[in-house]
Amino acid sequence: MVDFVANVREIVRWQDLVDILLVCVIVYRVLLLIRGTRAVQMLTGFGVILIFYFLSDRFKFHTLHTILFEFFKNGILILIIVFQDEIRRALTQVGRNPFFTSTNTIEEVAIVEEVSASAAQLASQRVGALIVMERETGLKNYIEAGTILDSKVSAELIVSVFHPSSPIHDGALIIRNSRVSSAGCLLPIARDPSINKELGTRHRAALGLTHETDAVVLVVSEERGEISLVHHGTMIRDLDQNGLRQHLLELLGLRKFEARYHHVREG
Repeated sequence: MVDFVANVREIVRWQDLVDILLVCVIVYRVLLLIRGTRAVQMLTGFGVILIFYFLSDRFKFHTLHTILFEFFKNGILILIIVFQDEIRRALTQVGRNPFFTSTNTIEEVAIVEEVSASAAQLASQRVGALIVMERETGLKNYIEAGTILDSKVSAELIVSVFHPSSPIHDGALIIRNSRVSSAGCLLPIARDPSINKELGTRHRAALGLTHETDAVVLVVSEERGEISLVHHGTMIRDLDQNGLRQHLLELLGLRKFEARYHHVREG
């Protein structure tokens, strides 16, 4: 047994163990990234093609084997093209900035209260809205493409931005670092054919952004007066003001500060 351990120590270096561990972590993170996305089906398709490649070689189907050989020879380029959305999402995880970098927890809860109140008011008036709350992945490119406001978050401001007479009501409003950073912003539209056909452009924009970033997006439907909350490509529909507030507090990790906020407010 001692000789076996000694032989293993001679053969396996500590660098090999670290190397294996790093590969396992990377594979695990990739699997987490693509879980529940169309990338899973595409990887399955690649697996099927790979099986045909080996079978064509085994049974001497020369034409099919040649075609598949050329396909896999350019495999890296094909993977980059096919999985460009997933690769972009992965790269945005590398460098992150905190959501509320300049606020304390009481201010964060206050922002949730204002956003929830504005969404409820807009829904009751059947006014469409798209409200984005930046988290760790920066949204600077979307912010700069809109109209810069840099204003304090308030229900009155949000409602006025999305009033039909407002020149910037048709885009998204982005909240960053406790401020209404920009409005009238254009977001990427999700084009997944499996998305419910009854969802309009605002909902598809919310899904598109949350597929690429970790932002939380609120959507108010002008047709149904319905409030939806979207994060990580998942949509929670038909929320009232309290339900929306509770989900936001949970997603942003602020539930434990809710009581302190109400204590300060009442005091």
